[in-house]
Amino acid sequence: MPEARLHDQSTIAVEVDGDGPAVLLPVNPQPVTGPPAEELRRWGADPALGRTLIDGLSDRFRVVAFDYEGHVLAVPKPDTLTPANVAGDLLAVADAAGVDRFAWYGYSWLAGVGLQLAVRSDRVAALAMGGFPPLDGPYAPMLKVTMATHELAVANAASPPPRQAAAEPAAEPAGEPDWSQAELTLSEAQTRQFVTLYQALQGFDDRAVQARLRCPRLCFVGSADEITYDERWGGVRVSMAEPVVGRRAELEGLGWEVRVLDGLDHLQAMQAAQVLPILRPWLASKLAGAAP
Repeated sequence: MPEARLHDQSTIAVEVDGDGPAVLLPVNPQPVTGPPAEELRRWGADPALGRTLIDGLSDRFRVVAFDYEGHVLAVPKPDTLTPANVAGDLLAVADAAGVDRFAWYGYSWLAGVGLQLAVRSDRVAALAMGGFPPLDGPYAPMLKVTMATHELAVANAASPPPRQAAAEPAAEPAGEPDWSQAELTLSEAQTRQFVTLYQALQGFDDRAVQARLRCPRLCFVGSADEITYDERWGGVRVSMAEPVVGRRAELEGLGWEVRVLDGLDHLQAMQAAQVLPILRPWLASKLAGAAP
C-alpha cells in the first residue's frame, strides 16, 4: 500500500482499488468496528461508508482512497492546516498513487477543500461536492463554530467535565447527531487546526473563482441540511442547503450540475445509498475516454 508524505512530513496510507479513470476519495477504507461503530449507527451513520463507496465505484474507476479526516485528527496540524497546504497534501496523495489527472469527490468540509484544490491545480478532471455549497459557502459561520469548539476544548483541558455530562443526550432535529457531544472529545490541537483552516478561508471569494473552474462540476445537498448552534457553539446557523437550493439556476448557469435530495439532512445525504446513484453515472459520463 503506497504512502503519501504530507506538508508536515507525516505520512498517510493510500489504498488503490480498480482500474479506469482515477477518482480521489477522502474516506476511510476500513469499516469502523466495535463500540465506535455502534455509536455511529445510533446517529444513523454507516460505519462502513468509505468501504461501500469504494466498492460502488472501483469496478469502473481507479479509486484512490485515503482517510484524510482521520489522519488530521490523529496527527493534528494546528498551525498549518491551510487551504494551500491541504491542496498540496491532496496532490501528494495523487502522486503516491501514480495518477496525474483525477476526479475528486468530497463531502462537507472535504468538499470545500476539493474546491480549493480545483482552483489551484489543473489536474482535477472533474469536481463533485456534496454537502457544501460551491457558491456563497458558510465560511464565516464555520469560523465561529470552530472558534467556539476550540475555546471549549481549551476549557475542558484545564477542567475536564464530568464523564456523564458528555453522555447526556441533547435535543437535536430528527436524524441529526448531537454535534455538541461529538466535539467535546476533541483536543485543543485538533480543534485549532480547523480554526486555522477557516481563518485562512475568510478572504476566499468563491464567486470570483467560478470563472477559473474549467472541469465538469457537480454539487448536491439535502434540502434539510441546516444546523443551528446555540450560544455555547457560536450561536450561528450553518446553512448548506439554502445557497444551493436558492441559487440553483445561478449555479447551473455557471456550469454546475445540481442535485437536491428532498427532505434529507447533512448526515442522511452523505450515505452511500444517496451518493452512488448520483456520483457513479455522473463520473462515468464526465470521465468517458479519460486516461487511467
